[in-house]
Amino acid sequence: MSASVLYDAQGPRAKRRNILYSVVFVLAFAALAWWVYRGLDDKGQLDWAKWKPLLAGSESWTTYILPGLKNTLIAAALSMVIALPLGAFFGIARLSDHTWVRVPAAVVVEFFRAIPVLILMIFGNALFAQYTDVGSDDRPLYAVVTGLVLYNASVLAEIVRAGILALPKGQTEAAQAIGLRKTQVMTSILLPQAVTAMLPAIVSQLVVIVKDTALGGAILTFPELLASVSPMSSYYGANTIASFTVVAVVYVVLNFSLTSFAGWLERRLRRGKKSTGAVLAPAAVAGAESAGTAA
Repeated sequence: MSASVLYDAQGPRAKRRNILYSVVFVLAFAALAWWVYRGLDDKGQLDWAKWKPLLAGSESWTTYILPGLKNTLIAAALSMVIALPLGAFFGIARLSDHTWVRVPAAVVVEFFRAIPVLILMIFGNALFAQYTDVGSDDRPLYAVVTGLVLYNASVLAEIVRAGILALPKGQTEAAQAIGLRKTQVMTSILLPQAVTAMLPAIVSQLVVIVKDTALGGAILTFPELLASVSPMSSYYGANTIASFTVVAVVYVVLNFSLTSFAGWLERRLRRGKKSTGAVLAPAAVAGAESAGTAA
C-alpha cells in the first residue's frame, strides 16, 4: 500500500465507503433542491412575471437597486478611508515603548472591538440627533459610517499589530544595529513587509464593512442596497425571492471584485519586492553602512 505525505492511501473498503457517502450526499442535496424548487414554484415565486421587472427591465434598477448600491458604496468607501489609517495608527500605538501611548491605545481598541457594530450605529444616530445639527436625511449615513469606523478601526488595529509582530525580530535588530531609529525601522523596514502579509486579512475586513452597511438599512432606515428589497418587492407584486436573489448577486459581484483587486495588488506588491539578483560591490555595502550610521 502506497503512502502519502499527509495520510495513508485508502484501501478498497475505505474507497467503497467514500463512494457510498458521496452518492448519499448527492441524492440528499438533490432531494433538498427539489423540495425548495417545488415550494417556490407552488407559491408562484418562480413565475416569469415576478422576475421580468428585474431581468428584462431597467426601471427596477434605476429606481431601487442602483440608488441603494450607490449609498452602500458611499458608506463603505467613507468607512474604509477613515478606518484604515485610524486602525494603522492604533495598531502601531499599541507597539509603542511608552506606557502613556500603549495603554490608552489598547483600551480604545479593546473597548470598541468588544461592542457590536449595531450598537455603535444606534449610539451614533442618537449622538448626532441630540448634539449636532445633522439633518434627519443625512443622519443615518453619519451613524452607519461612525459605527463602521469605530468597530472596524479597532479590528484593523489588531490586524496591523499582529502583522508587525509576525515579522522576524532579526530584521528590527539588524536595522537598529546600523543606527536606524525606531520610527525609521517601522516606516522603512516593518510596515512595507507587514502590509503585504496583512493584505488578505485587511481585504476580508473591508468585505465585512461592505456587508455591514445592511445593518443601517435594517435599523436606521438607511437607504442602502438591501433596504431596496422591501419597496421593490411591494411595488412589483411581492416578488421577494426574485428581489433578494438579484440583490445577493450584486453583493457577490461587488465583494468578488474587491477581493480580486486585492489579490492583484498583493501579487504586484510581491513581485515588486523580489530581489533583482544584483550583487553589490564591497564599496557600495560600506557606503550604505556609513550612511546608515550617519543617520
